[in-house]
Amino acid sequence: MMNKQTYTSLIRNHALSLGFDACGFAKAGRLDEDARRLEQWLSEDRHGTMGWLANNFEKRVNPTLLVPGSKTVVSLLASYHHPSHNSQIGITDQPVIAKYAQGRDYHKVLKKKLKELFSFTDDLLGGISGRYFVDSAPVLDKAWAVKAGLGWVGKNSNILNKNLGSYFFIAEMIIDAELEYDTPTTDHCGTCTQCLDACPTDAIYEPYKVDATKCISYLTIEHKGAIDQQYHTDMKNWVFGCDICQDVCPWNSKAKLAQLADLHPRNKVTEKDLKDFEELNEESFNKLFEGSAVRRTKFEGFSRNLKIVKNNIEH
Repeated sequence: MMNKQTYTSLIRNHALSLGFDACGFAKAGRLDEDARRLEQWLSEDRHGTMGWLANNFEKRVNPTLLVPGSKTVVSLLASYHHPSHNSQIGITDQPVIAKYAQGRDYHKVLKKKLKELFSFTDDLLGGISGRYFVDSAPVLDKAWAVKAGLGWVGKNSNILNKNLGSYFFIAEMIIDAELEYDTPTTDHCGTCTQCLDACPTDAIYEPYKVDATKCISYLTIEHKGAIDQQYHTDMKNWVFGCDICQDVCPWNSKAKLAQLADLHPRNKVTEKDLKDFEELNEESFNKLFEGSAVRRTKFEGFSRNLKIVKNNIEH
């Protein structure tokens, strides 16, 4: 008869064999401290127009309400870091797309892997009840990754991992089986403030706290309508998302490379220049970014961003 330790080890090893880069386990329950911080952040309207972050508050901070009967949150990390990324840092004369969105849409890639891991766990444990998510439900995935020992919250509010830096996606399985739980790691940011110093809009208003309404990623992706003139110059050439606070992070200088080929940058996207992007219409935009996270901003949003970026590049 296998024990919890053996089951946990087998699930972790299978996750790694599927292409995930890290797997950790935490006991499901209410995240009281994170709930307090989230409530304060929402009350200060730091979430801008992302109204869904205020919805399902109790389910968001307590997975046992989201998945009744759940006992364990299995957190998984998948790197999207690629050798070509280093050469993209410092480009100023062409539009740039955040690294995470240069490959296939991570929702699609990781959902398939999660389905396989869930099926394996179900067979291994003789039947389980639960759900799995990739940024698709009210789950505090960063908090659970920390609780599962997969990293610490960096000063830019991203999760940092000694091996992976922060160039990775987070996914989770929430299941009704008890397993062996990991312990959180310690903070390794030290006195470094490079992310705060580099953010052009001061979105990181103090260590570990980000005002989404000033963040270039939020402005170029989630924000609807016109972008306030005060942020135009600071957007530089970011046409979708932003990596500035990650690119300067020392932990990313030696981050492990992605295993999953679907998360690698697509040449048809990274080789496009300003002129190519300007020639897109709605149909060709949807075709170019088919199966890509870039479609989240829609052609209208992309065009809005491109006009600002074009002006920045030409002036």
